[in-house]
Amino acid sequence: MDRPNKKYVVRLDQVEREGLRRLVSKGKASALKLTRAHILLQADVSKAGPGWTDAQIAEGLGIAVRTVEHVRRRFVEEGLDRALERKKQCRPSVERKLDGRKEARLIAVCCSQAPPAQRRWTLRLLPDRLAVHHRGRPDQAPSPIPENSELTEH
Repeated sequence: MDRPNKKYVVRLDQVEREGLRRLVSKGKASALKLTRAHILLQADVSKAGPGWTDAQIAEGLGIAVRTVEHVRRRFVEEGLDRALERKKQCRPSVERKLDGRKEARLIAVCCSQAPPAQRRWTLRLLPDRLAVHHRGRPDQAPSPIPENSELTEH
């Protein structure tokens, strides 16, 4: 739903507009970046821009109106470069299972010689080997490899 008094109005200057046009005409960027460049060019309400409504842009590009609103907001609040790029996550969506020290130990063990009668390290062998080297107390060593790992062999 377009409102006549939009909070986030896109006004491109000549340099920004030419940069976006070059980006679109080359077509050598990701589809996401090109789509966002098209959105900004069409939403430009300055004298040189077409000033399309969000609904017109969404229909013309085959995207949701909400996407147009988000790109406009990021352009106004964060600038051109941030509006064209994917938003960075504030925190990872999945917590790390290994800290740096445990990850380094895992890599060292994986790169070491495999046990006798084995061609390589397997996910079943690694927890045992890492537990043995955990201060010599395998009974109290937490396994850095989760039991329900997505990397289990099938």
